[in-house]
Amino acid sequence: MSLSSNINSSLEVVPELKNASFQSLDIQQEPEHPTGYSYARIAGSSATLRVKDLPASERPRDRLLASGGAYMSNSDLLSVLLGSGQGDQSAIDLSHTLLASLEDNGQRAIAALRHITPERLMNVYGIGEAKAATILAAIELGKRVYAPSPMVSTVIDDPGLAAEALTADLMWSPVEKFAIIMLDIKHQMIGKKIVSIGTASETYAEPKEIFKALIEVNASRGIVAHNHPSGLIQPSPEDINLTEHLLQAANIMNIQIIDHLILGGGNYTSLHQTTNLWNRYPQGD
Repeated sequence: MSLSSNINSSLEVVPELKNASFQSLDIQQEPEHPTGYSYARIAGSSATLRVKDLPASERPRDRLLASGGAYMSNSDLLSVLLGSGQGDQSAIDLSHTLLASLEDNGQRAIAALRHITPERLMNVYGIGEAKAATILAAIELGKRVYAPSPMVSTVIDDPGLAAEALTADLMWSPVEKFAIIMLDIKHQMIGKKIVSIGTASETYAEPKEIFKALIEVNASRGIVAHNHPSGLIQPSPEDINLTEHLLQAANIMNIQIIDHLILGGGNYTSLHQTTNLWNRYPQGD
């Protein structure tokens, strides 16, 4: 059944709809009514129509349950999390308002959600603690689902596995962080550690802090990594210089540095694979 025919069948339920114009119909979901029903409002009319009476294909929650969220808009998915709107705003209205508030200097709103704070969410009229907590929990679960941290003792013998191990910590961070993965002689992960946190454009890790972290857990190997919040993963001259110093120090300390990764924008690069530094400063086997 089409949306128009469903509305026409509802005219007897809501008599005011008989005088409404359907040529440019604007159906908007309203906050949950005290009776337990959700309502839809027709723009330019005081009449309301229960969302429950609309076709399931028009309701974000039902569409999500029936067909999944792959083809739903960001605002529709967000409206499901919000559940209800505020005052004259529907949940869909509120989701549009929130996304619009996150557009900043060309940054996509959905990207801004990765690091949204409770304060920024609640700065939007209609979003209180409950709605903010729901959104934050959903974002964190999404991060954990798609960037699971490997368990201790997992063998890390490939740059892709190392990048996966650090994605949750580095990939989407708005500031630069420097991290290290500690490995045993069999390349099994002993642990990982953030050794420094910088700004949006730079960070610096003291070599002594890196080797201290390795020595503390009796690691025989390490993979160092940092992120570029810009998403550009080409190594800078400073990145090359630091890596060179680390490889030189590793030979003195008899602890192998087997790679330096740069993560950002959903991708990574391996300096071991893209430079000749390891040919110049071999790290044992």
